[in-house]
Amino acid sequence: MDTSESSTAPRTPEAERKEDGPRGRRRWAMDTRPLRRPAYRRLWASTVVTAVGSQLTAVAVPKQIYDITGSSAWVGTASLAGLLPLIVFALWGGAIADSMDRRKLLLLTNTGIAVTSLLFWVQAFAGLESVGTLMLLLALQQAFWGLNAPARSASIARLVPADELPAANALGSTVMQTGQIAGPLLAGALIPVIGLAELYLLDALALCVTVWAVYRLPALPPLTAVKAGSAGLRGVLEGFRYISGHAVLLLSFLADIVAMVLGMPRALFPQLASETYAPHGEGFALGLLFAAIPLGAVLGGLFSGTFSRARRHGWMVIGSVVVWGLAVAGFGLSGSLWLAVAFLALAGVADMVSMVFRGAILLSAATDEMRGRMQGVFTVVVAGGPRLADVLHGTAGSVVGPRTAVAGGGILVVVVMLGLAAAMPALRRYRV
Repeated sequence: MDTSESSTAPRTPEAERKEDGPRGRRRWAMDTRPLRRPAYRRLWASTVVTAVGSQLTAVAVPKQIYDITGSSAWVGTASLAGLLPLIVFALWGGAIADSMDRRKLLLLTNTGIAVTSLLFWVQAFAGLESVGTLMLLLALQQAFWGLNAPARSASIARLVPADELPAANALGSTVMQTGQIAGPLLAGALIPVIGLAELYLLDALALCVTVWAVYRLPALPPLTAVKAGSAGLRGVLEGFRYISGHAVLLLSFLADIVAMVLGMPRALFPQLASETYAPHGEGFALGLLFAAIPLGAVLGGLFSGTFSRARRHGWMVIGSVVVWGLAVAGFGLSGSLWLAVAFLALAGVADMVSMVFRGAILLSAATDEMRGRMQGVFTVVVAGGPRLADVLHGTAGSVVGPRTAVAGGGILVVVVMLGLAAAMPALRRYRV
């Protein structure tokens, strides 16, 4: 496989100006420099397809389970059935990604995800109506996704130079957030027209495009000799030891945990829509609340040129988490639905900035032989944090009321993040 397309050679300022055009790049717009590199462009294009296609299945599975059982409890149970495989295989997948050619791992796992989507189609087309089968397939899909995500994220640092990592992360995150908006809308529009079975088939066909894009990537073998046992439990534990010995990596994970666990208020959206914002219509208010954060994140991505060239990555993480906390607190204090949506959208922008620079830190501060494991832990933190927040905020909301719980959580985010930044200077000092 030709490796020349990784295109990581530095360019001269004159070349940059020539590519930007005679008037220069509009610095506020989305930073698309990584898309000039063919290998990254192919990886990103596969992400575009996956971002929308995966949401088709994400909508179809709970819809089918509810159609079979008529029970939201079964829908929630199925969601938890996919969480444990995701956690286990994301940690293991990170170790595997550090011990083999990441392109090969991406090929295997993307093929596995595509086959799983095809099996979803088979069971729906055959009319099995088996919740057990659906939960088993969901667990299998999440296992493949857990193996895939660390390799995909860790590969980025091999496809673009270090100064373009924030821009590359912004491009990827924007696509994923857009998929979370467009995918469910598309699924909702298609289900009455083509049915659930064909929705699964569309996802499977879209994933074939992803497999082809990954096949066209250059080989991404380990840069150093692989130690014996690095793809097993020993390798996973080595990853955790590596994090504990590198304060900036540890703090990047803690920043996300603080923001998501203490400050993600989505569990209280239904109650707030029903009580505080009921005059606007409960369903309308609920839809706006759930859409506001991803919409803000997409806006942040579209204007990533305003921040993607920042070199003080640590301060960008600290500042964005603090802004997230303040925005969440403002949301909790808002009696107006439109003001609440504005605060949540601001939180979405802050979350995008945080994701961009936390991802860049993980890719630049870790050595290549550890990047897969760092991304495995990152996947677990991203998947687990909001679920813990649902439990915490749901409990707090029932005790002190939803608005107090939301505002208090936002203030706690600010206090704890500033405390961590003051007590452990490694994040403040980190820059590229």
